[in-house]
Amino acid sequence: MTKAVKLTEGSIFKAIIKLALPIIGTSFVQMAYNLTDMIWVGRVGAKAVAAVGTAGFFTWLAMAIILIPKIGAEVGVSQSVGRRNIAEAKKYIRHSIQMIIFMALVYGFCLIILRKQLIGFYNLGEAKIERDAITYLVIISMGMVFYTINPVFTAIFNGYGDSRTPFNINVIGLVLNMILDPLFILGVGPIPRMEVAGAAIATVIAQATVTLVFITEARKRPELFSGLNLFVKPDIYRIKRIVRLGFPVALQSGLFTIIAMIIARIISKWGPIPIAVQKVGSQIESISWMTAGGFQSAMSAFIGQNYGAKKWDRVFKGYFTGIGIVSVIGIFATCLLIFGAKPLFSIFISEEEALMYGIEYLRILGLSQLFMCVEITTAGAFIGHGKTLPPSFVGILFNVLRIPAALMLSSTFLGLSGVWWAISVSSILKGAVLSIWHIWYLKKNPNTKKFRFCDVF
Repeated sequence: MTKAVKLTEGSIFKAIIKLALPIIGTSFVQMAYNLTDMIWVGRVGAKAVAAVGTAGFFTWLAMAIILIPKIGAEVGVSQSVGRRNIAEAKKYIRHSIQMIIFMALVYGFCLIILRKQLIGFYNLGEAKIERDAITYLVIISMGMVFYTINPVFTAIFNGYGDSRTPFNINVIGLVLNMILDPLFILGVGPIPRMEVAGAAIATVIAQATVTLVFITEARKRPELFSGLNLFVKPDIYRIKRIVRLGFPVALQSGLFTIIAMIIARIISKWGPIPIAVQKVGSQIESISWMTAGGFQSAMSAFIGQNYGAKKWDRVFKGYFTGIGIVSVIGIFATCLLIFGAKPLFSIFISEEEALMYGIEYLRILGLSQLFMCVEITTAGAFIGHGKTLPPSFVGILFNVLRIPAALMLSSTFLGLSGVWWAISVSSILKGAVLSIWHIWYLKKNPNTKKFRFCDVF
């Protein structure tokens, strides 16, 4: 059995790193699913990438569904473990799993029923791209339960302080996806060439396998999963608590995706190539925000457990230690995207027009990487406190402002690059505003206001 990291004692730096590294690994595994699809679909052509990218917005939107029970599980389990109340942690686990299964079934059904209208929103202009996008969307929707329940299982283990187990399990899915992608997309031997449909089938099989392994592992963890009866009527109080914790973050995620869809609609007037560029470019950029996302979960679990244990000095020091770590990561990501734009993008699409757009995208977005990492990690700190409203408010505000900014800047001499500038500048503002807000919160909180920045070192 993998032991949980003790987050309420010992070195703060080591505790955060030890917890964060497997979470970051898990985040990269999730990113690698998409990257693997993009690499192999990219061999089919940019239009196939555009089809997968368009349908992918709706799996991205599923994150809004996932986040309600995911945040509820992560915060509920971490704070309960900090209080040494395992019975309470089990209640959060049961209710989170019940919620995600119900919500995934409803969401997947809606995507299938409304598939033509949803893809038609983008006005892609080519029947082949629309057909491929619809095919991809329907197949992924049929496996929506697997796609959504795995992050909730991951959050449960992370909140407990065991981030290595979900990493190991998710790696199994990645390896399987990497094997199946070329077989199903391009066809090998008796397996027919399925292109976009093949990418979707490979992903569903891999995600279903991960779910089965998580269930197998859960049966070996009686301290967390024994006595869970998913067919028992949920407790309304517990559901409300989970929704209260997760809804602001879910709302932010959902609106972020909707805004991204509107941005994609703005981009579409330049043709399908820029849509493919944004899809691939965002996957490359995810190197930094997936890494920061790992520290967000680590920060949430760390502060959640120490909050539950009332160890306020570790709450204060933990935040600034985490920010110091991700700042180094953010600066490295900036240098990578700015100076390595051409070789990075050419891995996925080598067509001259797409490569030109891609280099410009990566260099402009590269300027915001430090602030984006700070914003994401700070959001984890707020979540650990059980305060999910501040990061959601800041995120929603500046994400919404991307739409008028993109319209205004793209109508000037900047053209398409004006859209990229709108995204980059808003990320910079989010990081600056949210970090200032959290520092103000620590100084106003009676439990942490006595500590000083010099106490961190």
